[in-house]
Amino acid sequence: MQLGINLGYWGAGMDADNLAVAQEADRLGYAVCWAAEAYGSDAATVLSWVAAQTERIDVGSAIFQIPARQPAMTAMTAATLDSLSRGRFRLGLGVSGPQVSEGWYGVKFDKPLARTREYVEIVRKAMTRERLSYDGAHWTLPLPGGPGKPLKLTVHPEREHIPLYIAAIGPKNLEQTGEIADGALLIFPSAAHLEETTIKYLRAGREKAGKTLEGFDVHPTLPLALGEDKDVATLADTFRPYTALYVGGMGSAKQNFYNQLAQRMGFEAAAAEVQEKYLAGDKQGAAAAIPHDLIDQTTLLGSVDRIADRMKEYAAAGVTSLSLAPAGFTLDERIAALRAGSEALERAGLA
Repeated sequence: MQLGINLGYWGAGMDADNLAVAQEADRLGYAVCWAAEAYGSDAATVLSWVAAQTERIDVGSAIFQIPARQPAMTAMTAATLDSLSRGRFRLGLGVSGPQVSEGWYGVKFDKPLARTREYVEIVRKAMTRERLSYDGAHWTLPLPGGPGKPLKLTVHPEREHIPLYIAAIGPKNLEQTGEIADGALLIFPSAAHLEETTIKYLRAGREKAGKTLEGFDVHPTLPLALGEDKDVATLADTFRPYTALYVGGMGSAKQNFYNQLAQRMGFEAAAAEVQEKYLAGDKQGAAAAIPHDLIDQTTLLGSVDRIADRMKEYAAAGVTSLSLAPAGFTLDERIAALRAGSEALERAGLA
C-alpha cells in the first residue's frame, strides 16, 4: 500500500509549513502530495509550487472542481503540470457541492453524474492531442454555426496517460467512478464499513467497463494524530470540529453527501443531530454530538503500533493507497506524525 500526503487548502496560515511537510514526505518516499481547492486557493498554483521544490513525489489535485473550469482548460492545466513536473501529476476531479457550485461559480448543480462523465470524456480526448470535437448534452465542441473549429492541444504531456481520479461518496457516483476513472478519492472511510459503503459500488462500475479492481487506486485521505493509546479519546476530540463541518455543514439539509455516508455507516441519529445543530449555528454543539466511534473509525489515532494495525485493516478492506493529513499545532508535530505514518506502514508489512 502506498502512502500519500494531503495538504488540504492553502492559505490557512501554514503555507511555509505545508511546503516543508511536502518536502519531508518526498524525502521519506511518500508516493503523492495532494492539494485541495474550494473558494480560496486554487490547487493548480499550489501544485506547481510544490512540484518545483520536490524531486520524486507525485503532485495531485484533490480536487479540481468541475464547475470551476471548462474541461478543455483542465486538460491544458493537467498537460502543463505533467510536463513541468516531469511526469509527476495526478488529475483528481469532483463536482464540489451545490453551495459552492451555484454560490461561487454560478453553475447550476444539476445532473452531476452526467456532467462528470462528459467532462472526463472531453478531458481524456483533449489529452490524446486529437482534434477536439464533442457532441453531448452539456458540452458541444466546437459550437455549431459559428467560427469555431476543432483544435488540438499544443502542449505535450510527459506521459501518454495521466492518472485520473474522481472524488466520490454516493453509491451512483462511486459506481460511475469505477467505470470511467483510474482511481477514487475517498473521505471519511471506515475500514469496517468499506465494502458495503464503497468497494461494492466501485467493483460494479469496473464490471460495467469489463474490468476488475486490479490496478484501480482506492485512495482515501485520513487525518492522523500521534500520541499514546490511553489518550485516543483526547486525540479524537481534535477532529470534532472537522468532522462536524462535513457531517453537519457541508451542503444543505437535503443534500449533504458526508451526512448520508455517516448514516450508511450506522450513525443515523447522530448524523441528524449534528446537522440540525450545525445548520442552526450551534457549531460547538454539533462537534460535541459527533460520536467518538465515528471519529475513531475514520482517522488514525494513537501510537505507531495502533496506527499500523489500522493500516492493515484498511489494506484488507481494499484500500490500495492511503493519504495522511497529519495533525499538529507546530511543524515539528506534523513532521513527527508524517514520520510515524511511514514507520507504521513498515511495521504493518505494507511498505
